[in-house]
Amino acid sequence: MTETLHPAASHNLPSFITAPGDTDWLMVVMAVILALAVLMFGILFFRLHSLPERMAHRSQKLQFEIVAVLCLISLFTHMHIFWIAGLLLALIDLPDFGTPLTRIARSAEKIAGIESSEATLQDASEPAAPVTSVDEKGGASLETSAASRKGEGPSGPPSKPERARARQKESFHA
Repeated sequence: MTETLHPAASHNLPSFITAPGDTDWLMVVMAVILALAVLMFGILFFRLHSLPERMAHRSQKLQFEIVAVLCLISLFTHMHIFWIAGLLLALIDLPDFGTPLTRIARSAEKIAGIESSEATLQDASEPAAPVTSVDEKGGASLETSAASRKGEGPSGPPSKPERARARQKESFHA
């Protein structure tokens, strides 16, 4: 059955105009292109938005976490200043203050003869005093107090630990 055109219609219609009831292929193609464009724009947006995090990934852990939090705040609040701050923080290499300060603390503990904090943490997991009966404990405390009164035991804290005393001073080379 052939359909006749309206007398006012042009006889040379473009190919994207379809007959009533047929599928509009132009609209289907444009819907697919629009969906792909929105998807690609979203991927580009999130890749650009995560740029500071990817840049800070090779830096220190603390710096990476701060940059990641700034980027998330920027993403959820739409305040771009947080993203810019994260980008600037990712670009700047922060100096490592932790390692030298830890080394200074360990050296000071070694000079003072104090156990390092790692050994202290291991000792903290063990019981502080040995478990003894009340009679033994009372007798031991009386003996130590008597010894300290007689001058046999140390009357106060030692002036230097034994490790520090055993070490001799190095001679200066002229």
